[in-house]
Amino acid sequence: MTIFASLKPALQQAIEIAGYGEPTPVQQQALPDILAGHDVIALAPTGSGKTAAFGLGLLQRLDAERIATQALVLCPTRELADQVAKALRKLAAFVPNVKISVYTGGVAIGPQQESLNHPAHVVVGTPGRIQELIDLGALKLDAVAALVLDEADRMLDMGFAEAILAVIARLPKGRQSLLFSATWPEEITAIAASALREPRRIDCRGEDARPQIEHQFIEVSEAQKVSALAGWLCEHSSNAVVFCNTRRRVDEVAGELRKLGFSAAPLHGDMEQRDRDETLVRFGQRSLTVLVASDVAARGLDVKELPCVINLDVPSDADIYLHRVGRTARAGETGLALTLVPPSDAPRALAIIERHQIKPRWIKPSRPAANVPRAPMRSLRIDAGRTEKLRPGDILGALTGEAGLPAASIGKIDVFATRCYVAIEQSQADKAYKALQSGKIKGKKRRVAWAV
Repeated sequence: MTIFASLKPALQQAIEIAGYGEPTPVQQQALPDILAGHDVIALAPTGSGKTAAFGLGLLQRLDAERIATQALVLCPTRELADQVAKALRKLAAFVPNVKISVYTGGVAIGPQQESLNHPAHVVVGTPGRIQELIDLGALKLDAVAALVLDEADRMLDMGFAEAILAVIARLPKGRQSLLFSATWPEEITAIAASALREPRRIDCRGEDARPQIEHQFIEVSEAQKVSALAGWLCEHSSNAVVFCNTRRRVDEVAGELRKLGFSAAPLHGDMEQRDRDETLVRFGQRSLTVLVASDVAARGLDVKELPCVINLDVPSDADIYLHRVGRTARAGETGLALTLVPPSDAPRALAIIERHQIKPRWIKPSRPAANVPRAPMRSLRIDAGRTEKLRPGDILGALTGEAGLPAASIGKIDVFATRCYVAIEQSQADKAYKALQSGKIKGKKRRVAWAV
């Protein structure tokens, strides 16, 4: 019997439908203490199942009939906040009337204030925006029974320490506090002392719990990096995240890859939030083959079956390397981390290898790029969403009904508040676009465009 057997039937049903097998080490070790009401510090690698560990604990104790915010989850980035909220909604699928809301920066605060007129049971957000909403009197915390600091190390890296402490100071004293982190830098000690009381400490970073990642390193000159990257992508992978150290570098590399024929796009903090969201959707729908990212994407990027992560630039910090490569080898899968190392960066690469006790494999650059792989899908954007009660089934029905597309040619469908995205196989994409432009979805004409 696993720890899942002690949960409410509604949560057990969600776990079964989601296809959970045996609990992961962090779930098996942390969940009993969370369910018992203890404060917990859990150190676990990225992709180890920690969201379900704290999510099941929060939802087990939640009183859905009480209209008040009962749990607060703080995350370093909007991408991770969205990912956490999505996972919590899946776990709460059979718990009636549970509201889970996301509040982050990068978007207007007015609609967020308005939505809090009807409090969410679980609030997920970034520290700065949560602090703003508290200061405005929009977010009430008097009923919060549990606080989660998710990816605490990354929040400190991003300068959120002051905001986190300000939020903690406004929370009820008797709450439960849970801190999850992949690493334990010294700065976390002060946050833990302020937030937690006699916490149970769990460390799942042992060899058996580490993601199964093969670490490859290529010695290459700085001038040859992009050429070596393109050659490697053509030879080995059609789906990868490429990390660069600066936003300017991200834009340059994405542009160079596009010139070579790759379906590539940048992702960094200088982009408008809607553009960032759309880029992530396209990558998840496989209408992009290469995502070139700054470290804003090192947390919160959750793509199933991501075969490899590539460090075009050796990261400046050894822990950043760990966060980057944690995007692959998730949920028990294996993965590959490739790092391009010019002579000037060799000391940093060796420090990373020593710090994380990596068993590196040094390889030679691949041949120049040839036969650039084409993205298998193309994404369509429909300017209507949940606010008009659109569901994936409505879009699927429109495409397989009047449009006559085979269901097998339709990929992932993502529905947001005011828009939807649907992935179509390249061979059927033009037909789908014309059909949706001239036809109707759920009885209405909808504005349709390519997601670019």
